[in-house]
Amino acid sequence: MGTPVIELRGVTTIYEGERIPAIHEIDLVVERGEFLALIGPNGVGKTTLLETINGLLDHKAGAVRLFGLDVRREGHRLRRRIGYIPQAVSFPELTPFLVRDVVLMARFGRIGLIHRPRAADYRAVERALELVGSAALARRPIGKLSGGQQQKVMLARAMAKEPELLLLDEPFSNLDFVAREEIASTIVRLHEELGLTTLIVLHDLKGLPPCCQRVVLMRAGRIFRDGCPDEVLDPLILAAAYQ
Repeated sequence: MGTPVIELRGVTTIYEGERIPAIHEIDLVVERGEFLALIGPNGVGKTTLLETINGLLDHKAGAVRLFGLDVRREGHRLRRRIGYIPQAVSFPELTPFLVRDVVLMARFGRIGLIHRPRAADYRAVERALELVGSAALARRPIGKLSGGQQQKVMLARAMAKEPELLLLDEPFSNLDFVAREEIASTIVRLHEELGLTTLIVLHDLKGLPPCCQRVVLMRAGRIFRDGCPDEVLDPLILAAAYQ
């Protein structure tokens, strides 16, 4: 099966100044090409787990490896291979950036802040916007777009990194039904067409994409259940986790 894309062994993360871990002794292995949904009540550590995987939060115990490499030692290099959309990203109306500039920012992880973008970087931006169906928005101010349009731009920004791993934290929050459906179908298409490994944090279980092969249910900072959707989404199991 090869080297897992994500491998966590006994991982515990504690926020600075806190005594109680946000996530406890997490064991999680995600293979290449999987589409995994991370679910659970508010405050159980879903975002913490995503940020720990991405190397944005330092774990206090255990080991985190991506593509077989240690996140602590190789975090900066590994993040070049990850498309990440944090929770509840929105831009005020007067944000002074065009859509293409916002997407281009994703390329600086590859080229460095002191280097000027090259033709290949601009082509990556154009392709990313085309992939999510937002090429016509390239010269629009980001703050003038709707919430759904802004989220598609964030997805384009993640795609501009040409990632192998896609991490999405509540990508449908604060979107209406139409925008939510459009974003969901775009995520599924990108996952399938580009051969991505995708981990998505969801609150509304109705938003579970049909291609999702595996669901991880968290409770109190730990993994409560891990399996296929039919098994984990059993009403009795959900009731035990959400009580």
